[in-house]
Amino acid sequence: MEAVLEEKSTDQAAQRIHQLEQIATQVRRDVLWMTYLARSGHPGGSLSAADFLVALYFDVMDIHPPHFQMDSIGEDAFILSNGHICPAWYSVLARRGYFPLEELATFRRIHSRLQGHPATLEGLPGVRIATGSLGQGLSVAVGLALGKRLRKDPHIVYCMVGDGELQEGQIWEAIAFAGHYQIDNLIVAVDWNNQQIDGQVEHVMSLGDLPARWRALRWTVIEVAEGNQMAQVLQALYQARTLAFQGKPIVLLLRTHMGYPIDFMLDNHRWHGVPPNREQLRAALAQLPETLGDFPIPETIRQEVLSQ
Repeated sequence: MEAVLEEKSTDQAAQRIHQLEQIATQVRRDVLWMTYLARSGHPGGSLSAADFLVALYFDVMDIHPPHFQMDSIGEDAFILSNGHICPAWYSVLARRGYFPLEELATFRRIHSRLQGHPATLEGLPGVRIATGSLGQGLSVAVGLALGKRLRKDPHIVYCMVGDGELQEGQIWEAIAFAGHYQIDNLIVAVDWNNQQIDGQVEHVMSLGDLPARWRALRWTVIEVAEGNQMAQVLQALYQARTLAFQGKPIVLLLRTHMGYPIDFMLDNHRWHGVPPNREQLRAALAQLPETLGDFPIPETIRQEVLSQ
């Protein structure tokens, strides 16, 4: 009987991972279409972070999308510190039900709620802070987590940062503060793809022994060897939740690949902030099956891209 239950549980877990992978594939298609239509944006990091964002929003976080509240009382909260990868975040928010899917087509347009970096002025559900300037989002997340602790709100604050962003000074003040004051309802994920706008992170300014640096500041460190493999990301998030509220903040170091899984974008820093042209979009979409259906795109543009 135990063997049957274990097999059933394993099958259900595999099915759930497959469902999340399908969502992540569609999110990546959204990213490519959004940046192409806008003729601007940051596809590389958006593609590398898609698996984490999908796992977080569709499986892990305790959230209430139809009833979004800025104060996040009674639910988990998320802060995107590396705000330039917002195409992936916007896609996840829309497909999770925060706002209409059709709005993805307005990315970076004048008066759109989907600005090139997340902003609060436009009132987009899901966005709690503007994060255009790198290095600031983690400070906000620490404050939000501290506020939850003071309110005795038993929920977790999540934050994503980029590895290039870890060259900023303010972010290390936030890391030191959280460790010293035992902000243990905080889980941070580092999109460790070793690429930034000017080249490889290790060449621009090395981060040294990154796991050791976080541990030295009293964080629990979880290293994820393949941050673009949904099963590993999900397992790390589950592990992090079990370690929360035990006296230390937690960081997931996700070894990802910029541009994943597009062959001509993979591990190439030049895709940090360059949108695909028509031929590149066609080639990239050919590597990503349309799993959930693309957001509404004018048929003339769609045919222009997809027709040979």
